[in-house]
Amino acid sequence: MKISFNPSKRIALACSVAIAVTLNWGGSPSLAQDPFRTSNPRNIGEKTEAAFEEIFQKGNYTEAKRYLAEAETAEANEPLAYAMHASLAYLEKDWENVKNYASKTLSSAEALESQDSLRGNLYMAVGHLLQGAYDYKQNEDAIAAITKLQQVLAYLDEAEQSDPKDPELNLIKGYLDLILAVNLPFSNPEEAIARLETYAAPNYLVDRGIAVAYRDLKQYDKALQFTDKALQSAPENPELQYLKAQILRKHGKKNNDLEMMQQAFVYYEQALKKQEQLPEAVLLSLKQERELMQKEIDLMNYEL
Repeated sequence: MKISFNPSKRIALACSVAIAVTLNWGGSPSLAQDPFRTSNPRNIGEKTEAAFEEIFQKGNYTEAKRYLAEAETAEANEPLAYAMHASLAYLEKDWENVKNYASKTLSSAEALESQDSLRGNLYMAVGHLLQGAYDYKQNEDAIAAITKLQQVLAYLDEAEQSDPKDPELNLIKGYLDLILAVNLPFSNPEEAIARLETYAAPNYLVDRGIAVAYRDLKQYDKALQFTDKALQSAPENPELQYLKAQILRKHGKKNNDLEMMQQAFVYYEQALKKQEQLPEAVLLSLKQERELMQKEIDLMNYEL
């Protein structure tokens, strides 16, 4: 069995999905620090929380880095912050920091396990996933990556023993299951989608993950449906605008639909208006696709 850790952006999202939160819950300050749960909230920390908001609600990686630097000192025991550090390093191909923060994710998760078995085991799974991604990308070691994946699944099973309906657990497990289901033969992505829809939170990240899965499955109508739901909660996020542009473009090319292609171009342009917020790897891909999109529209206009 060959496990692929490509494309990088999707794996990075899976690795860091636990830190993807929205702050629209309202309620008391303690609840605001745990956007996954409306009952039995965990105290994640204000700096980590702020980084979450910036990267996944606002799509602002620049501000997220600033908050994460503060979180590393102020909230040194929180594995979420280290997981996000590692994931950002992964996007930037900063392999030494991927390795460094993956180890810190693991050590902080191990310390947390005695106090909170669910989250401790959950972030040990995330730490091993990050280490597996590092091994594969840096050393092209597929065997080591598969071994790490087995450890990831084992720790997720341990976490599930504590509360199989926990929204944070189901968000991470649902994303990982979707990536495996889309990339491996004879897999059933509908089971992962059902897990996300039934138990995971926050909703806009649930909708984003399902949209990406349907995009890769070439079910573009469903992909657009879930992208629009995600945009209702995070309308200014340039990565969500970029995702909608991708899906509209693929759908438009499939159906030779010029109007849909033009709509896609509008969303590429919207995402580029906030290019200073995005990592270089994401921005490069966005610009390349936007340029190709213009050529495709010009060709369709010529043929008409």
